[in-house]
Amino acid sequence: MKRAQLAAVLAVMLALCGCFSKQEGGQDLRGFEQGGEEAPQIVRQEFDYTEDGVIVPEQAKAVIEERSDRVIRLIRDKDFRTLAGFVHPEKGVRFTPYTYVMVDTDVVLNRDKIADFFEDDTEYLWGYFDGTGDEILMTPRQYYQRFIYTRDFASAPEVGYNEVLSYGNMLENQFKVYHNPIVVEYYFPGMNPDYGGLDWRSLRLVFEQFEGQWYLVGIINNEWTV
Repeated sequence: MKRAQLAAVLAVMLALCGCFSKQEGGQDLRGFEQGGEEAPQIVRQEFDYTEDGVIVPEQAKAVIEERSDRVIRLIRDKDFRTLAGFVHPEKGVRFTPYTYVMVDTDVVLNRDKIADFFEDDTEYLWGYFDGTGDEILMTPRQYYQRFIYTRDFASAPEVGYNEVLSYGNMLENQFKVYHNPIVVEYYFPGMNPDYGGLDWRSLRLVFEQFEGQWYLVGIINNEWTV
């Protein structure tokens, strides 16, 4: 009888250990499939907000700087297979060619598409060229060259965290479209005096929080438009 009772107790203990080894706060701890990222710990954060309802820049920087720097280097290195692990697992990434986020028409690619970004020969309609209105019909590789890494943004002289550094004549709506985001802007001011400063460029990376971790959900190109 005692031997049977001891066996039952041991079985219960082993079952409990198995549960706790798999879950912590309801999360699988085996790590992400892509990007080699460890499973995030759930951290309850309290943020301060601006009058516009945006997480204040100081806190945004403290939360996202390290992660965003890793992401911009992966974009620079064209390592989109690793980048896929930083992409929102449900929403994917939305690509915006000119500042104003077009929710209904901007191209959205999921993790699998991001992993195969440079091998994808599909021509997508990313939007329309400023000035001419011609279709931006490009493969992902072509779009990368024209609308993503147009400067060495990993070495940008100015970086803003939930701060708008570049201003053109397009409306700003990223903080309305994305849910409680952190937007990191890598900014190059104008360099050619012949253009009167209008040759500035910037790239914005948009992150949203999901199950305790911040994921990439948007890549926004910014440049002067007519």
